[in-house]
Amino acid sequence: MTVQQILHTVQLSKEELSKLLSATGDDEKVLFNYAANVKQQHVGNTVYLRGLIEFSNICEKNCYYCGIRRDNTDTHRYCLTEDEALEAVRFAHENGFGSIALQSGELSSDAFTRKIDFILKEAMRITNGEIGITLSCGEQTEDVYRRWFESGASRYLLRIESSTPELYAKLHPNDELHSFTNRVNALERLKKCGYQVGTGVMIGLPFQTAEHLANDLLFMKQLDIDMCGMGPYIEHARTPLYEHKLQLLSLRERFKLSLKMVALLRILMPDINIAATTALQTIEKNGREQAIQIGANVLMPNITPKRYRDDYFLYENKPVSQQSDEDDLKFLEKQLKNIGHEIGFFKQGNSLHYSAKNER
Repeated sequence: MTVQQILHTVQLSKEELSKLLSATGDDEKVLFNYAANVKQQHVGNTVYLRGLIEFSNICEKNCYYCGIRRDNTDTHRYCLTEDEALEAVRFAHENGFGSIALQSGELSSDAFTRKIDFILKEAMRITNGEIGITLSCGEQTEDVYRRWFESGASRYLLRIESSTPELYAKLHPNDELHSFTNRVNALERLKKCGYQVGTGVMIGLPFQTAEHLANDLLFMKQLDIDMCGMGPYIEHARTPLYEHKLQLLSLRERFKLSLKMVALLRILMPDINIAATTALQTIEKNGREQAIQIGANVLMPNITPKRYRDDYFLYENKPVSQQSDEDDLKFLEKQLKNIGHEIGFFKQGNSLHYSAKNER
């Protein structure tokens, strides 16, 4: 079957998805054009902003790929104060972001739980309940998830990183703190609590195959997610996974594969929110814009206080702008206008997929 014929299949199989992930040249263009049309029909050309606040790089996890893993003693650890976090919330609200994303290393202490809870309630208060809030704070108990939901968080991003248990095991220590089953169960708890639930994977990992990535796409569809944040794996020298660097695809190949994953997820789940991640921009300056053209509809500009941004160092060559946040926003608006898109200022941009499910 040709790529065109496969794309018109009602239910894409793992084998068909694997073939599409290998598309090059004209076949790749056909895939991207098809995904762009699906996106236009279902979510249009509006891009929603999530002001990214990297709240803390302190983490109790020890994942083999991550620069802020517990055992990386070269990392300068920090945690924003409540006032610093809320100042970023004010900036987002006043500048029309519509939503923020509060992200941190994984912690489960009472002090951490209470601090996030306080920030959520204050963020709701100072914005008159107008700001949308996404959390990305790892695995927590159902009680904590419910508490944060009731305090104002409406979305939660918990990346699975790989939906294949065998590959997941190669990315994490073999202990209860890094359990694949616990990760999946946490996603189910989030759904139960009422969040718009997001997950995502790293693309171009050592040991990873096209079949693994096809499984990831089918996993996200089966889980019935409302949003996704996924992007290319970029290595970090102070991690155990770095020793497999020579096995990696080139950065360009990882970038292209990431675009195909975005396109295919848009085709599989036409009305979810898909973020164009910063890791794309690390490889190509206009990488996020390329993802938006073929499927993504969310951007997450970094509004963390600038003195902390170098310390949230997940991977090598993470881009850090030297401009003011206001100038970054103006530049982003111009870049999106150049590709026929516009920012949904002062709009939360909630998942249409989530809304449709709740109307059934």
